[in-house]
Amino acid sequence: MEQIRLACENGRSIECDPARTALACIDFQADFVLPEGRAGALGLPISHLLASLPAAQRALSAARQAGLFVFFTRECYAPDLSDLNTFRRQYDLAVGSHGPLGRFLVKGEAGTEIIPAMRPAEGEPVIDKAGFSAFHQTTLDTVLRVRGIDTLLLMGYTTQCCVASTLRSAVDLGYACVLLKDACAAYDPADHESTVRVMYSEGDNFGWVSDSERLAGALQQLVT
Repeated sequence: MEQIRLACENGRSIECDPARTALACIDFQADFVLPEGRAGALGLPISHLLASLPAAQRALSAARQAGLFVFFTRECYAPDLSDLNTFRRQYDLAVGSHGPLGRFLVKGEAGTEIIPAMRPAEGEPVIDKAGFSAFHQTTLDTVLRVRGIDTLLLMGYTTQCCVASTLRSAVDLGYACVLLKDACAAYDPADHESTVRVMYSEGDNFGWVSDSERLAGALQQLVT
């Protein structure tokens, strides 16, 4: 398969081998974004997350059509919270609390499921993680390495938390990372923007910043 050149911000670009590139769809979960979910019920500004969905769907569709490996993640914990670390068990009282779609971030509850607009297709793995990074005590690194993946395109919720945590872990493990900034979001746009700005620090050693439109354009050459 031919390589693609993905245009990025700051005048940069990255050459990707589609066979070695994966799209990471991080925590598109009902309780985070749907009006009937926990965040919506609490009055959090879910509009910022909802506004990013068309871009996420654009990136997902383009990746599928081009044959990229696609995987999803969910932050979720055992019903007895035995896999929630000691620090968060003491201070993060939201996890396991009752909400309109069941207990927050608990496996098997409706609010923990991936939203219909971003539902995984058959064969697309869902990585459940008891933490912020998708690499934390999961099989994700093995799942990627056995497929020869060396480049990750990242999108999802929230930019400064689970997306950034996964990206930083991936960089330390040797993956090249591209943040699709329009397909990510945070409840506070300032958190999103500050995370994007951090991507330009440290001599660009965190990776590249692009968006769903540039990704779709780069991948289009593979399907025409």
